[in-house]
Amino acid sequence: MKVVLRYLGARAAFSSQRARSLTGSNHAWRRFDRAGWFAGCKDHSQRDGVSRARHFCASPEKHSDARPLLVWNDEEQMVKDATRKFALESVAPLVKQMDRDAKMDAGLLGQMFANGYMGTEVSAEYGGSEMTFTQTCLIVEELARVDPAVSVIVDIHNTLNNRILSQWGSEQQKQAVLSRMATQSLSSFCLSEAGAGSDAFALRTTATESKDGGSVFVLNGAKMWISNAAEAEFFIVFASVDLQLGYKGITAFLVERAASGLEIGKKEDKLGIRASSCCEVRFDSVRVPVENIIGQTGHGYKIAIESLNEGRIGIGAQMVGLAQGALDAVIPYSMERKQFGKPIASFQGMQFQIAQALTEVEAARLLVYNAARLKDSGRPFQTEAAYAKLFASQIAQKVASQCIDWAGGVGFTREYSMEKFYRDAKIGQIYEGTSNMQLATIAKNMLPKWTTG
Repeated sequence: MKVVLRYLGARAAFSSQRARSLTGSNHAWRRFDRAGWFAGCKDHSQRDGVSRARHFCASPEKHSDARPLLVWNDEEQMVKDATRKFALESVAPLVKQMDRDAKMDAGLLGQMFANGYMGTEVSAEYGGSEMTFTQTCLIVEELARVDPAVSVIVDIHNTLNNRILSQWGSEQQKQAVLSRMATQSLSSFCLSEAGAGSDAFALRTTATESKDGGSVFVLNGAKMWISNAAEAEFFIVFASVDLQLGYKGITAFLVERAASGLEIGKKEDKLGIRASSCCEVRFDSVRVPVENIIGQTGHGYKIAIESLNEGRIGIGAQMVGLAQGALDAVIPYSMERKQFGKPIASFQGMQFQIAQALTEVEAARLLVYNAARLKDSGRPFQTEAAYAKLFASQIAQKVASQCIDWAGGVGFTREYSMEKFYRDAKIGQIYEGTSNMQLATIAKNMLPKWTTG
């Protein structure tokens, strides 16, 4: 499947073919003269603004260039279909056991590495699958339809840790570590602390230069609620080289699990996404060579912020997949469950509720993939990422709750998956920036547009 998931460059070939197809005489109307008008337009009276626009927009060729936001190209559809198949065949049989044991199945994790899911956007030079960010979101969504816990393992590893090393890591770090993270080694993103949640940059973990010439930094402190920590072999740790500098002192370090003084603390007994481990990580005089600084000293704030903006889109995709998975489970049941001698799905009141839920999930999906495509195109996407995470997490919790209502008593039992989706949904409004933090981002970025004077 890894070959299937690799980006094959078909889009470039398609674009080239499309460009060649537009050079024939049938498309002469698209040529412009030096004045910017349509050279193929015989009636120059049409060159007034309205007629010109009407003439241009009426062309079927022009319309064919536009791709609806949720119409996937060949590679995207292939990734989506392959992941759906993998989720149903390899993930679904393990979901209940992993949730009950609060533990990721080691064999499944190995399959995800083997199939290319753990190095989605990493260059093939380092063992990655060279996908787009949109394709990564499709993977996260499809996995979340079956198990949101599995999807978040993939999401964090790719959109935060792999992304950080791909963009800011040194060549040595990429060769030695990124290549392993893309093919065999799980990683953790260590930012949050007991007193630094939403105010993440109030962190107190320190990195002090050693007294032996400054070739080593010594890390002391503790990180809380660290995803993937129980299984991770590498940790991207944010620590301050000087607390007096505030956010300007924050630096990102690459730390191996085997480092002396690094200790994995208590594994949290969580409400949801239980197969994804969440632990305290402690650093007691952990010596880290200066070569393990990611980027530059004092640039950790920038690295964390930019990575979290991308990660929030991934969480939006997870929440969309979760909501879709809950609907996938309950809608067929609503067609079988009878009340007053009729399937409950035959009642207009029930149909309207389902229709409303489907509409809201589709709206959330549009927000997520709009943000993803903005990211892929190199355009600013911070506000759109906040829109996506905020709304998708709200809808996931709402829809998961409704699905239990529609299922009745069985929805409240562990026999069906609705109760798990409900438990898993809550975290979407908390991690990688709470809903209030998304609202703050949106307000900060958008309100100045109405400022006058």
